[in-house]
Amino acid sequence: MPEGDALHRAARRLQVLVGETVEVDAPHPRAAATGVAEQIDGRRLEAVEAVGKNLVLHFEGGVVLRSHLRMRGRWTVRERGAASRGRPWLVLRGGAREAVLWGGSVLELNARGIRRLGPDILADPPDLDRIVARFRRADGRREFGEALLDQRLVAGIGNVWKAESLWRAGVSPWRQLGEVSDEELRGVLAEAAATMRRSLDTGREERSIYRAAGRPCPRCQTPIRSRGQGDANRTAYWCPRCQPGPDPDPDPDRGVNGSGA
Repeated sequence: MPEGDALHRAARRLQVLVGETVEVDAPHPRAAATGVAEQIDGRRLEAVEAVGKNLVLHFEGGVVLRSHLRMRGRWTVRERGAASRGRPWLVLRGGAREAVLWGGSVLELNARGIRRLGPDILADPPDLDRIVARFRRADGRREFGEALLDQRLVAGIGNVWKAESLWRAGVSPWRQLGEVSDEELRGVLAEAAATMRRSLDTGREERSIYRAAGRPCPRCQTPIRSRGQGDANRTAYWCPRCQPGPDPDPDPDRGVNGSGA
């Protein structure tokens, strides 16, 4: 699933259309059924911003479009009228460029989904005090790794940066939130913010343990382990030596391969 850094990159790309009156098509039948294209066609695009894992497009007249990419969606920008295969969900045509939305996604003409989100980890600077306060109001029995994916607590962190930030800070995803100190919590959040910012600015993801189950830890050479976590069973990756904490599976051979990304 595209995470916060990918959405911020998409917002940067779409800035070339800001200020232009756009022609809008919805070639994909499911996108056409939303009626979004008719509502924004012929309107001037006033601003584009990323909020967590959402792209928010502001049009004249107070019309707001929220796009969530789910697992495989993506926004691209190309020359107007460029040939392509397949049926994109949405095409916004400006004078010389057009923005194209590919893949199944959420399209809503409101920002209600944004109001429920926690502070964006890629805010400049991120409000770590406010984020920590939100975590402290959450159920202290929750596993820390699962809580990091809760967009109501902090927006933008997905499974890749969950794994990488916890490993960099040396904190186990299996510890209960109430057992994690404020200093440890801030350390993990700071690592997430810094690593995601570098990914946003350079276009390169610095991965050390994500999808590296069974391989040696880059720090201590202990085999990386993986296992599904939380109600969604998203795979947690961790080093049992560098990130000490409760063992979710006493048989390490069963916890090596995990159950997905």
